[in-house]
Formats: sequence, structure tokens, C-alpha cells
Amino acid sequence: MERISVFDIFKIGVGPSSSHTMGPWMAALKFLDKLDQQNVVSIHVKLYGSLAKTGRGHGTDIAVVLDLCGFHPTTIEVEKIDAYISSIYESKTLSLRGIKHLPFNPIENIAFIFEKLPFHPNALTFVAQFKNGAGLAETYYSIGGGFVIQEDSQLSENQMVTLPYPIDRESDILRYVKETGMSISEIVWKNELRWRKEDEIRSSLLGIWDTMLQCIYKGCHSDGELPGGLQVQRRAHPINSKLLDGVEYTTVRGWMSTIKISGASFDNVTKWVSCFALAVNEENASFGRIVTAPTNGAAGVIPAVLMYYLCFCENKGMRTS
Repeated sequence: MERISVFDIFKIGVGPSSSHTMGPWMAALKFLDKLDQQNVVSIHVKLYGSLAKTGRGHGTDIAVVLDLCGFHPTTIEVEKIDAYISSIYESKTLSLRGIKHLPFNPIENIAFIFEKLPFHPNALTFVAQFKNGAGLAETYYSIGGGFVIQEDSQLSENQMVTLPYPIDRESDILRYVKETGMSISEIVWKNELRWRKEDEIRSSLLGIWDTMLQCIYKGCHSDGELPGGLQVQRRAHPINSKLLDGVEYTTVRGWMSTIKISGASFDNVTKWVSCFALAVNEENASFGRIVTAPTNGAAGVIPAVLMYYLCFCENKGMRTS
């Protein structure tokens, strides 16, 4: 059984789907790593099964195009995604990893094939042609949570790691807690040290939390209509405005301080927690930067719980276990 890190569960990326957006994006990255880019003359993408049936709604076509251009889901300026895609559609050209310009018409070079491949319903194939007439075709499967595999893939680095406290089921965690006297977080920490050094773990976790916080804040301060053509209006922004009732602030920390003094009644806290989760979900639906927790579909839950703790429990002597 493959061992996964906290950082496999919490991935920084772009919405709206871990299996239909982030997975195909990472698959394109793996394909690019195998290419002799200077000799490529064309690239075609085939989306199969579920990726074909709901791919446009989940931005699968957008994800693979952006990655072929060299954009990474953790660093791309999400505000410019529409402009990037519009430019490719207008010019019918993409800049392969920002290095080589290739003719590429998304309407013709991306095929939506409703047929399901036997291994998994979320499949995509990249086909490259080279100057000498040779070609390269690679098929990948987006299996959920942003994880991508190939049928002939070798053991990953994660699979080869030996953990001090391997966990296959919840009973393992309970047994370790009883036997060692450590908390769950301490057990997880010991496992994480097999992959990364302490400083790297701490800085990476803070990076994940900062992404979550920025996502909540942006979602609570963005209005308008969600993409998709269903004319769904954003709700987190008006809820945030109503709960704060005109109180002014200029920074994220100022906003959090205002929330902290807004009152800890059950009704107020419930509304805020719902607002936090909704803000993330709306950012996810808008191709915003989010953190899988452990999927894009559940991306709002853990950020909302963490914000609840920071705004209503921290330094107040309240039990959070």
C-alpha cells in the first residue's frame, strides 16, 4: 500500500476539481518532462470518459493547455487565466513551456471522447509528433484528490518510504496513541520526518495555511456571478458584509480581529463558519487558488474549521478536542 504525506493530501492548486482540473494539469506536467521540446511539431490531447463528459465544466481542457504552456497550478496568477486562454484561442498557438511556439487550436487539438478506458473513468492521452516523423503517446489516469498514475508506472518515492507508524486504518492510529502516549499530531509528525526536514515541514504547512487564509479572504470580498453559465450569484461576500455591519478594515489581520470581537454566540459562529467554507467553495468554482482538503470538492471544510479556531477559540480557554 502506498504511503502518503500530509502534503499529498493538502495540495495547493487551482479549482474547480481535483480529479478533473488538478489531476489532468499534473498529468500534462509529467508528459512535458518526457518531451524533446525542440523537436516537437504538434501536440494533441484526448480526454476520455468522465473527463470528456464534464471536462469543459471542470476546466479540464483549460488545465492541460495552461500546463503545456509551462504554468504550474501552485504559482500561476489565477487572475490572468482567462486572458491566457483567450490568447491561445485567438492566436491558435501555444508556447510550449514558454519556450517553443506550436500551432494549437484547442477546438481541434483537444478531443472529447465519451468512451471509458478500462483502467479508470478519468483518462487522458497526450500525443506528440516530432520533426523526424516519430511520435510519443502517453496515457494518464486522474484517480482523485489530484493524484495521477499510469498503468505501467513504477513504485513512487512515497511507496518506498518506511514509516515509523504506518497507518492503513483508523484502528492503527488508536493503537499507536495507546501504546506510545503520543497525540495523533505527534504520530503524524514522526511520519512526516521520513520525507522532509523539520524546517521544511513547518514552512510548507504555513504556506498551505496562508493559501487557505487568502482564499477565504478573497472569497469573502468578491461579488458577482460564478462562472458556468447558470447565473449563480456569489453569497459569501454579502454574508460577510451583513455579519460585519459596516465595520471597516484594510488588511486580512484587521478583518480577522473584527470577526473575533463580533461575538461568539452559537448563531453568530455558525454563520461565520458557513461563510468561511462558502467563500472557499466559490473561489474553487471560479478557478481560484485553493488547497485540496483532501479534494477540491471538500476544500472549504478544513479552512473553515481552522478559521473558527483562530477567531473564536484561540486564547479563550475553550476546549477544541
